[in-house]
Amino acid sequence: MSDSVFTYTQDQLRQLARDVLRFAQEKGASDAAVEISEGNGLAVTVRKGKIETIEQNKDKGIGVTVYLGKSGHIRRGNASTSDFSEKSLRDTVEAAYNIARFTAEDDCAGLPDPDTLEMQPRDLQLCYPWRISTEEAVDVAQRAEAAAFAVDKRITNSEGASVYAQQSQFVSANSCGFIGGYPYSRHTVSVAPIAGKGGNMQRDDWYSSARDPAKLAQPEAIGRYAAERALARLNARKLGTRKCPVLFEAPLAAGLLGSFVQAVSGGALYRKSTFLLDSLGKDVFAPHIQIIEDPHIIGAVGSSPFDEEGVKTSRREVVKDGVVQGYFLSTYSARKLGMKTTGNAGGSHNLFLVSSLTAPTDDFEAMMKKLGTGLLVTELMGQGVNYVTGDYSRGASGFWVENGVIQYPVEEITIAGTLKDMFRQMVAVGTDTLVRGTKETGSILIESMTIAGN
Repeated sequence: MSDSVFTYTQDQLRQLARDVLRFAQEKGASDAAVEISEGNGLAVTVRKGKIETIEQNKDKGIGVTVYLGKSGHIRRGNASTSDFSEKSLRDTVEAAYNIARFTAEDDCAGLPDPDTLEMQPRDLQLCYPWRISTEEAVDVAQRAEAAAFAVDKRITNSEGASVYAQQSQFVSANSCGFIGGYPYSRHTVSVAPIAGKGGNMQRDDWYSSARDPAKLAQPEAIGRYAAERALARLNARKLGTRKCPVLFEAPLAAGLLGSFVQAVSGGALYRKSTFLLDSLGKDVFAPHIQIIEDPHIIGAVGSSPFDEEGVKTSRREVVKDGVVQGYFLSTYSARKLGMKTTGNAGGSHNLFLVSSLTAPTDDFEAMMKKLGTGLLVTELMGQGVNYVTGDYSRGASGFWVENGVIQYPVEEITIAGTLKDMFRQMVAVGTDTLVRGTKETGSILIESMTIAGN
């Protein structure tokens, strides 16, 4: 990967980081940390074949954290700037220093323990610049949207198609001797067609996202699939209130995995604002469920050799046979809990939810047969998840299924339960795996939930 897509080289960013740490030491800081980043990108949106927006970004920034005092009596201050001149860097360090002087002491603040830091980061090949021109990006978006319109005359409108290309790089360092950084990229093509007319209109969308543009789905395939999803939702009905099995389509199943991550993250745990408090070593999921975190997959979206604090990352079993083996902790939250950091400052890395019962033949059609008669959920609305109690209640739409076969689309319903019950009642996980953000899972079948309708 050539550095030519960036203004600065990694070596130049590293030198700036060393300069900032030196300025902090000269000012009298006990410790300091710095992160320097720059990035550039292009975002294009078309609607009904015409250009709606073209945005180009090119930005840079430096964030400085200064610590004053010794362990157990540490004050912390933060400041940032987008000016890389020496005067600006010194001014930023001074601003962070002055903020630290007037903040309250925090017995858990401070840099990570030196033995947790990744001093020899490996290259995980996370940057694949997309050197696409504005004209080419417009063409890709138009092809995706045109393919959606071409599927059926009932595709009558569009919320637009978008192309997003972004490449960035950073270097972070601290006064414990850690310094590391790397370039990375993320590119996306999406489209959102509308089917039907008047009171019988439905929309849906689909997208493809990857670090490497060569791994993006073809725009025509994205457009066709989005259109097929919108068409399938026409003439949707309501359902009467009932209890039944619920199959979460893979993109939504990734959201259930995200709910677990939030519930066992350090901030929620030390604030005692989670229904999974003290869940380490306890049965939380059905006994066939495994959740694995692997930060070191070459080129993956959730890969990183170290977390936002420079702490080394490692592959681990977060859930084994339904039992929670680990939390998601930063240095600060780990200290608040009297535990060790898990290298998750900034969030989870590549997460995989799998079942030891899943067979190679358990594709989406097989999962529908396992559902039998029940609800296939393809869209969720609202924020009805209470992480303190675990209560789950969200607006939904999808399809009513009988004997493994879709009968008709449904809308304006609410699905309700508790996350604790939903995790324990995961009956099956499909092989129809999909990556959404840092999470990968197939469709997930829940034994029973309450459906509120008419």
